[in-house]
Amino acid sequence: MSKFSKFMKANKAVKENEKYAATSSLRDEAGKPLLWEIRHISSKENEDIRESCMMEVQVTGKPGVYRQKFKTNEYIRKLVTESVAYPDLYDAELQDSYGVKTPEDLLMAMVDDPGEYSEFVAYVQRFQGFDVSFSDKVDEAKN
Repeated sequence: MSKFSKFMKANKAVKENEKYAATSSLRDEAGKPLLWEIRHISSKENEDIRESCMMEVQVTGKPGVYRQKFKTNEYIRKLVTESVAYPDLYDAELQDSYGVKTPEDLLMAMVDDPGEYSEFVAYVQRFQGFDVSFSDKVDEAKN
């Protein structure tokens, strides 16, 4: 038996998908909001999303000097989009029905109420493990 047997993949808990009513404007025949299925993304997927939202911007007054800028809103849209397992935001027919061409634009068209969108984003962030702020972690480390 390996000294790392407890760390083997077979012992790793799998985070189950959850259902969430992302918007009240999409309802079933009984008038209940449709449930979306949210999946857990991996740390690697999150890192890829973060990297895709970085851009180089020139430092004012310093030719040839650049700094990285993080596009927060784009990151949030991509994080939520990649977290949605159902409905399939990549489905061309669904995108066409809303007149959009990207999964992120489809998300924004389907959940077009700003308050609902904000609540949905907060839910997805909690689901993905972003429920403790950095300042909370700092405060905890100080104690």
